[in-house]
Amino acid sequence: MAKREDMMVKKYNENKARLAGEYFMKGYNCSQAVVAAWAEDVGLDMQTAMRISCGFGGGMGRLREVCGSVSGAVMILGLKFGYTDGSDQQAKGEMYKLIQAFAARFKEENGFDSIVCRELLGLPGASTPQPAQRNGEYYKKRPCRELVELSAGLLGEFVEVQE
Repeated sequence: MAKREDMMVKKYNENKARLAGEYFMKGYNCSQAVVAAWAEDVGLDMQTAMRISCGFGGGMGRLREVCGSVSGAVMILGLKFGYTDGSDQQAKGEMYKLIQAFAARFKEENGFDSIVCRELLGLPGASTPQPAQRNGEYYKKRPCRELVELSAGLLGEFVEVQE
């Protein structure tokens, strides 16, 4: 596995941010929007991308735990740089270091110093499993699109893009 410094290109990817925001506005959850924006870059077909990330919306099934956009970014980083040998402690450490670096950047940029959905939204914890109705009021009171765009764009600092 390459060193983290070798992986970083230090470039916010505005195209991926915009694309993720568009997916979110089409009704996909936070995690799906980020994964879909980067799917092609990591060799995922769109159906697999949507299915593998669908349960992470709403902070994992509306439990409001880790932000779905961060979970989506973690999936992309795992697909791009993940390890497959369970006994490779160095590879595990490098992956965890990469994920922690991403989380630190997300917290630094989001203005909340958090990756937790309920904290980012200013809402209580677990809610009903019924998804919220997406309408003008929903979008006004939630920073979700901005957070989706932030996660997708920040991935540009960590993923070498072949454009």
